[in-house]
Amino acid sequence: MSTLETPTLKAALERSVELYSERPALSFVDGEQTTYAGFHKLVKDVSLLLQDRGVLPGDRVAIIGENMPNWGVAYFAITGMGAIAVPILQEFHETSVHHILRHSESVAVFASNRFMHKVDEIDTEDLHTTVVLDDFTVLGHKDDLKQTFKEAMAQARSRYEQVKERVMKMMNKSTSGDIAPDDTAVILYTSGTTGHSKGVILTHRNVIFDAESTANIVNVTAEDRLLSVLPLAHTYECTLGLVIPVLRGASVFYLPKPPTPRTLLPAMEKVKPTYLLIVPLIIEKIYKNRILPKLAGSGIGRNLMKISAAKKKLQQVAGKKLMEAFGGNIKCIPIGGAFLAPEVELFLRNADIPYAIGYGMTETAPLVSGSMPGETKFRAAGYPIPGVDVKIDDPDPETGEGEILVKGPNVMQGYYKAPKITEEVFTDDGYLRTGDLGYVDEDGYIFLRGRLKNVIIGPSGENIYPEEIEAVLSECDYVLECLVYKQEGKIVARVHLDYEGIDEKFNTRKMTESKTRAKVDQIFEDIRKKVNAKVSTFARLAKLIEQVEPFEKTPTHKIKRFLYVDEEENRVR
Repeated sequence: MSTLETPTLKAALERSVELYSERPALSFVDGEQTTYAGFHKLVKDVSLLLQDRGVLPGDRVAIIGENMPNWGVAYFAITGMGAIAVPILQEFHETSVHHILRHSESVAVFASNRFMHKVDEIDTEDLHTTVVLDDFTVLGHKDDLKQTFKEAMAQARSRYEQVKERVMKMMNKSTSGDIAPDDTAVILYTSGTTGHSKGVILTHRNVIFDAESTANIVNVTAEDRLLSVLPLAHTYECTLGLVIPVLRGASVFYLPKPPTPRTLLPAMEKVKPTYLLIVPLIIEKIYKNRILPKLAGSGIGRNLMKISAAKKKLQQVAGKKLMEAFGGNIKCIPIGGAFLAPEVELFLRNADIPYAIGYGMTETAPLVSGSMPGETKFRAAGYPIPGVDVKIDDPDPETGEGEILVKGPNVMQGYYKAPKITEEVFTDDGYLRTGDLGYVDEDGYIFLRGRLKNVIIGPSGENIYPEEIEAVLSECDYVLECLVYKQEGKIVARVHLDYEGIDEKFNTRKMTESKTRAKVDQIFEDIRKKVNAKVSTFARLAKLIEQVEPFEKTPTHKIKRFLYVDEEENRVR
């Protein structure tokens, strides 16, 4: 499909309405389906409502809530009237939400009933309107009466000419018009592993370019169906799971309840999605909890899994059953957001499951690289999307490894109200410093090694990549989550075990406390020996530390390292 003449979110929706007017757009699983014509009408109504409430082009409007069709309506309504959307991750603590609302100077906020408590106590002069995301009820100013969406729209239509004149006078330009591709569309506050949330400024061109380039790689069409399971406030799901489907006239379905095996599998059977965006943790849990026990749960199975040809055959059978459980129509499972365990990727390849691994970050809107399922290369993160230039800064002469630099129309404009930090992340010739280490092979595929700030320097100056050791750890029995770092000059790992699996295997509930402790200690020691037999001498683990509770994670399920690691000791010198 040809690219948009004017790369803006408003133009993208308007073209899709022309091409796919009666096609289903966004809806809940089992809910009433809304066509693109109906979706567009609702978007225009909500834009008018915002204008009536005094929201002007360039104003910031926040969104916080679980995935639902109205989230997409709010997003396109805000950006379509020239205002700036500020999606807020629902996992953010109330104090972080308040900080973002103040820092962004948001004048209005869409909040779902479930997360209204995170915004209703904020005290800021800028915020004058609150809209309930579930049904667009307007709460308005502190001294205003609550209005239903119908009442608010009747008022907005009656005052339309008055509002239009006021906006034109204040902005000194027509409101019909003309959102420029390089106008800011979104400010996304990251939830990284460092603990420092920054507002990433993305223009309409940034988002549309990335969406169009990605859509061309994976070939999304109007016949496709997506089941949305990742948070829309994260740029991965927002661009790939919302903007791309809208660009191509595809249908998106949302779960009325949080995604769990109990809600997800029945939904897949009903929707029969063709694309399913996930993060590594989801597919890794499916593999460990549902696939592996069936493949190697018996003595015969374990022996067969040691024979290459038999292993592949067993995995193909398991893969076929998994695809049936996913609805039977999957064309591609894009995976991104973190490292995928090698063992799991090998299963996907052997089982002929159509997957694709991409690489990106919020600052690149988000995708930098990816590939079609038939073009994947083991352990690679695809090749740069068309129009994006990737190079390696100061590559190691022997390995070719260095920091990945990116330049292209998808790269952010900078961090909001942070010119110094913005300057630090760009090179003199305009490349974004990603902070990720990797190399590009002879075929142009990107291979990631880890975060630059996470690299541990070995006793003789060797580079030790925690992510690589963590990948080996993740393959061990009973390891659910892990984190590798340096402590007192030695390499250690914090490990969260599968306690239910251990109890099922060894019946620890009937053991004494001391015997249970001894069994867990033995499991830890077995894990340490298994890992140390697979890694370089200088990267061997000195000890394992038990992490009883699951680690705190970002919305893309990456562990928040700063909560567990002494940054000073692990800093690269």
